[in-house]
Parts: sequence; structure tokens; C-alpha cells
Amino acid sequence: MPAFQDGQRETELPKGAIETDVLVVGSGPAGGAAALFLAELGVPAIMITKYRYTANTPRAHITNQRTMEIMRDMGIEQQVEAEATEHALCGDTVFCTSINGEEIGRILTWGTHPARQADHTLASPSSMCDIPQTYLEPILVQNAAKRGTHTRFSTEYVSHTQNDAGVVATVRDRLTGEQYEIHAKYMIGADGARSIIASELALPTVGKMDIAGSMNITFKADLAAHVAGRPSVLYWVIQPGANIGGIGAGLVRMVRPWNEWLIVWGFDISQPPPQIDDDAAIAIVRNLVGIPDLDVTITGKSLWGNNELYATHLQGGRVFCAGDAIHRHPPSNGLGSNTSIQDSYNLVWKIAQVLKGYAAPSILESYSVERAPVAKQIVTRANKSAREFVHLFDALGIKPGMAPADMAKEIEERKAPTERGAKKRADLVEAMNLKNYEWMGQFYESDIVVSDGTRPKGDKDADLYYRVSTSPGARLPHAWVGDRSRKVSTLDLAKYSGYTLFTGTTGAAWTAAADKVAAELGVPLTPVVIGPGGTAEDLYYDWARLREVDEDGALLVRPDKHVAWRSMGAAKDPEGELRTALKKVLGRA
Repeated sequence: MPAFQDGQRETELPKGAIETDVLVVGSGPAGGAAALFLAELGVPAIMITKYRYTANTPRAHITNQRTMEIMRDMGIEQQVEAEATEHALCGDTVFCTSINGEEIGRILTWGTHPARQADHTLASPSSMCDIPQTYLEPILVQNAAKRGTHTRFSTEYVSHTQNDAGVVATVRDRLTGEQYEIHAKYMIGADGARSIIASELALPTVGKMDIAGSMNITFKADLAAHVAGRPSVLYWVIQPGANIGGIGAGLVRMVRPWNEWLIVWGFDISQPPPQIDDDAAIAIVRNLVGIPDLDVTITGKSLWGNNELYATHLQGGRVFCAGDAIHRHPPSNGLGSNTSIQDSYNLVWKIAQVLKGYAAPSILESYSVERAPVAKQIVTRANKSAREFVHLFDALGIKPGMAPADMAKEIEERKAPTERGAKKRADLVEAMNLKNYEWMGQFYESDIVVSDGTRPKGDKDADLYYRVSTSPGARLPHAWVGDRSRKVSTLDLAKYSGYTLFTGTTGAAWTAAADKVAAELGVPLTPVVIGPGGTAEDLYYDWARLREVDEDGALLVRPDKHVAWRSMGAAKDPEGELRTALKKVLGRA
């Protein structure tokens, strides 16, 4: 079988070597998603993982609207929802002295607050949900395999070399010990927070690893009767000894309602790792739950470090890194698996476009340009949220090293009808407001976005509130469109397999231009007319309010649903303007 062509030179594959277009290393959220996206686009790919199967601990769980939009795009949204705890049950985030103990306060999170439900409903056709990583990863991997990606478990990445023609990865079969080569045109390193591939590429990073220590304890216990009054995904427990990542609290997290749980407990990372047997783990569980004789079955224990590190460049030659390999942070705000999946969603369509000859290889540089700022944003936000716990402790009057009796006295004082009690209550209001972070907006600026000098506008916090915009670089706004027999989102009309040109009823010149330019450049470009008699009708007239361009204007949308270019109205030469814009987006200017 012929290997890569390097100019006029062609070599034969070594005996036992395997050839593919893309090698994906890792089967976590970033790797599993990349494997699925490649298969969806018909790109030959192999995914390897050193483990015998997918995640065995329910690490990530909150799945945000943007990720669910991506699942929708892949046709598996309902499959994910069927395995998830529905959005409505995510309920309150509770701050308490134990699950069975006193209340300190609650926050209606993940879009469940009435004031935020409208924001979430208007922003997306998809809803957030809670699906543990142990349930999400198999969905990604199984669908990738069904659609064509070859999956190899118990296969360990060893090293790689690359040249202008491709990548040669050496891998090891962990069952036989045999080493062999996989030859690929590109490689995606989704090999986690201790990424060998990121290290080999010497990716530049900012920050540091292991700033604090945490322990996961998974267990089974029937807590339905104890959480019925305040059902929640997360219970933050303010209790002596609880010290996740140095923030001074313990966490009881629902895995499956209401009999499978995970506790996060902190330890001093500067000291030797703690050795916790089942009896010690049961004691921790009973303390945080607040039931001394609770019937508990421990199902697992693991240690992990809290990190604050992100890469400022995400690729080297034909090798790209994604997920925890390029951004490592606490689980605050539920940003980990979501950002990892979205990394791959940004990257894979670009690789596919290059492999299919639609776009120039130069567009691949936009991956770092677009996603490195996101890595910085989410690492900064997650660590800031973790540190903001100090405001809660300050409001309660709790200090590091405080004796349990003194700590209980300070917490109790929030009830006092005194000046000091009143101040604590007022301070708690402010401290709880700081914990209300759910949304992370993303706006891309790169060589494959044709900027018109505008950015999404808004007077509210961009980390918390989605800013609707069609400025080039922004995500395409969601609006319900369709006809008497169907209702779809504008996002549904922009396919991952190609570009989409949105216009209105009076934009016929743009549709003609789209057909001609697509044929000329040999790229998939689909015109979509929103209006009576068009591709879809503006059912609620929301699109007219959101599109920001005139009816005879146009929006060029990338496969990942971000606006690449727009014309505010009709053009004297629509074909010429569209051709110029699309060639820039394709790196063919």
C-alpha cells in the first residue's frame, strides 16, 4: 500500500504499519467527539486509547447548550438526553452544613432561575442537561465507530515524527506489547491533562499544574428522602475538614438521582497523597451527608490536582492538541468537557475541508488563533469562580484553621437579630451573587473571518449573558423557522458539511451568486432563503429582529455555525463580493 506522497517521492509502508487520514489519540470528550465529527464528515480516521474502554469515573457532567447544539448537529441530541438527568431536575445549587443539615443559601443555576430561563430558551434550540462522563463518552465513541472511525482500545501512544507529507505515530498494543506504526496525514492529541503529545510539541503554556489537591469518592446510598425538599445536582458543604482545592468546602454531587453520588474532598497537595480505605471514605461520606449511620457502598476513590494552565498555541505542524491537553482548570462552571468537545468541533471541519481540497492548509492555523483565547478565558473564569468562595467564607466569618466549635458558632451567628448578624446576612447576599456563573460566549477573530469592524454588543457581563449578534466571528443566532409542516432552528439549516449563505426574499441575487461561486470554487455552499416561499419562513418574525442585516443582505456561515462574513444589504456585484469573501475564508485568496 503506498504511503504519503512527498513531492514526486512515494514510499511504502513498513510491515505491520497502518494508514489513515487522521489519527486521534484519546477517547475522552475531545477525542471521542473528534472521532465522531471525522466520521460524520466521511474522513477516514483511527482513534486509539490506552484504556480498555471509556471513562470509569463520572468526572464531567454539566453539558451546556452549545455542546447540546453540537449533539443536535450530529443527530444524537435525543440519545444524550435519554441518558441524562433532565434540565428541570438540576434544580438548586445548595450551600449547607451537610445534605441533612442547615441551609446557608441556594442559587438557581444552569438556567433554572425564572429570570434566566428566557435567556436560555431564546438563545438555543437545545437545553442543558446533566450527563456524567461515564455515560457521554460511550455515546460519542459508539456513534463514531458506527459511522466509520476505527477504534482501538488498549493501544498506547508512544511517540511520533512528522514531515510535510504526514505524521508517523508509534503505538503499542498493551495486551501483546507489540509496537507498530500508524501513518496519518494529521494527528489530534486529545490525551488529557498529562498530554505526552503537547509535551512533545513543546506547546507554550501559561500557569501551573497541581495548585491544590482533591479526592473523588463515588458511592451508592439512597438519599431521595433527604434531598426531596431541595433536589440539586450540587451540594456545597461548609464543614470543618472539607477543603476542595484549597477553597474550604466539600462537595456532594448527584451522579444518578438519587442513589448514585460523588464526593469531592480536599487534601494538602504539598504533603504525601492521602491513603483512604473504605472505612475512612464512609466516614467522610457520612459527615458530608450528615447521617451518622447512613448505609453506604463505596464504589471508587481517586486523587486529582486542581490546575490553572492553558496553552497559547495549540498545534505544531500536522499535529493538533485539544481538550485537557491545552486547558486545565477546576470543574467550576462546568467548562471542562464542554470546551473540549467544542475544541474538536472547531478543528475537525477545517481538517476535512483541507483533506477534501476545498480549503488551503493555511486555514488550519486558525485553530490556535480562535481556540487559544477560549482556553485562556475558561481557565481564568473557572479559577476565578473557585477563588470567589472566599467571599462566602468571609461573609460567614470563617477563617482557615478555625476550630470546629468556633466555625459552628460563626455560621450560627447569621441567624442573630444583631448588628453583626445583619451584616453577615447582607454579606451573604453579595457573596451568593458572585457564584452565579453559567454561560461562556465565544467570538472568533482570525484570518478566516472577514471582519467588518463590529463585535457583539451588550451592557451585561459577557461571561454570563449570551450576546446575540451576526457580527463576523459570532455564532449564528437561533430563531425558529419553517413552514406548516415543520419547525427548525436556523442552526439546523447550517450544516457541518459545508458553508451556508443566509439571505431574505429580496436576496435572489445572493442565491444565484452562491450557486455560481460554489460551482466555480468547487466547494459545498448552500443558499438558504428565510421568508415566504423560501427555504423556510420566519415563523415568529424573530429572525428579522436578530439577523442585523437587511432582507436583501447576506450572512456567510461556516460549518461550525459561526458567521464568516456578511453584507448588510444588496451589493452591486454580489458574485464578486461573495467570491472574494469565500476565497479568504477558504485560505485561497
